[in-house]
Amino acid sequence: MSNDNNASAITQKVWAMCGVLYDDGVSYGDYLEQITYLIFLKMASEYAKTPYDRNLGIPETYTWERLENLAGAELEKQYKATLENLAGMGGILGRIFQGAQNKISEAAKLKKIVNMIGSVNWVSMSSDVKGDIYEGLLEKNASDTKSGAGQYFTPRPLIRAMVECLHLEPKKTIVDPACGTGGFFLAAYNYLTDTSKMQLDRSELKFLQNKTFRGWEIVSNTYRLCLMNMFLHNIGTIDGDPLITRNDALLSDPGERFDYVLTNPPFGKKSSMTFTNEEGNEETEDLVYNRQDFWATSSNKQLNFVQHIHTLLKTEGKAAVVVPDNVLFEGGAGEIVRKKLLETTDFHTILRLPTGVFYKQGVKANVIFFDNKSASKNPWTKEVWVYDFRTNKRFTLKQNPLQYEDLQDFITCYKPEDRHKRRQTWSETNPEGRWRKFTYNEIITRDKTSLDIFWVKDNSLTDLDNLPEPEELAAEIMGNLKEAMERFGRVVG
Repeated sequence: MSNDNNASAITQKVWAMCGVLYDDGVSYGDYLEQITYLIFLKMASEYAKTPYDRNLGIPETYTWERLENLAGAELEKQYKATLENLAGMGGILGRIFQGAQNKISEAAKLKKIVNMIGSVNWVSMSSDVKGDIYEGLLEKNASDTKSGAGQYFTPRPLIRAMVECLHLEPKKTIVDPACGTGGFFLAAYNYLTDTSKMQLDRSELKFLQNKTFRGWEIVSNTYRLCLMNMFLHNIGTIDGDPLITRNDALLSDPGERFDYVLTNPPFGKKSSMTFTNEEGNEETEDLVYNRQDFWATSSNKQLNFVQHIHTLLKTEGKAAVVVPDNVLFEGGAGEIVRKKLLETTDFHTILRLPTGVFYKQGVKANVIFFDNKSASKNPWTKEVWVYDFRTNKRFTLKQNPLQYEDLQDFITCYKPEDRHKRRQTWSETNPEGRWRKFTYNEIITRDKTSLDIFWVKDNSLTDLDNLPEPEELAAEIMGNLKEAMERFGRVVG
């Protein structure tokens, strides 16, 4: 069987098993974890053989070979012992297996998964195919609304468009301080290895694999999935230092600086911590980060991430960041942060996103693009270009999901190769044009220096035949109510 046919067959098997286990009450996330553990063990076994002869540090007692010929209770016992012991190992091994447990309660089904993974030579399979299988499972997991995993999954067409706009160059560093399952890293990797765009030499490829990427992720399960996702794509080395750190990126300035920031910080505006009071009851307290490098002190997680991203950039570093609407219009700390961004960076582009593209319903978000600059007496931002991709745009996750082609007009308008050659599509004679620029003076005089700017006429307000689907309207209403309650809570709190 050819490698391509084998890849297609294993993809079908992986998905079929996913459905069987889901019907038995095993979530996509739990299945994904078990797949992660077993694929890693199988690949370690393959790497140990010629021509690789690489020892990934797995003790002989807990290798793939000790699992593959067992069945029933013996298999369950060996698998449990393997997970427990590898969790105590150092390096990336311990990180991938940290807290690992067997979630497949039926031994017969565990045996089927072991056989399925054992039938494939994973190392020889191209990283594209391995990645497609794994990315497909990650997306399936994100669509499972009960798990809440959707907040860690950014639509891949949007990520690809953001990467295209930054026009990445080789031998430069890329950071994601809230990296989730590694979607931005993989899109950047694909961009830089696309031979139609550039031909990397050996030193550039080595830099790409080992030194380009850096990330932080606070959620342990998501962190594990990210490590495995990158490993399957041949990013990083199994015996080197992990490129991802598991902690709260906002706690402190890491001291490292990067050429590019690509990120979608987690949804939810407030940072908080839960503790038990003297009466034994649980209380939640807003978490405020007192950092000298921040312009404003706030419990608003999104504003803190924007400030943190500014800190992470090299002097000429570039950022593309997904932010909710409130970052563009909120007063107080929000206004301070916006003014500082306009002054200290070239804050040049805003992409207004439609609802219905994220797995968390009702989210109103934007992508902001800015280039860091050296200290100056005068504001670096001269004009801000806004692309309204929201008004009269309707997307749903199932019937009409966002495609990369939907963002092609924005990318064309953005002009990644030379954004100084931009031309507006809006004009007095074409008021429906979605691409429009605003001068620094126009923005700085707006109430609270609001960047929540729109001008295209909303047809749904006047055309009853153009109303969104009921579920879409309901999601938007719920999102608006939640946002209103959060803002009200900040006022009375």
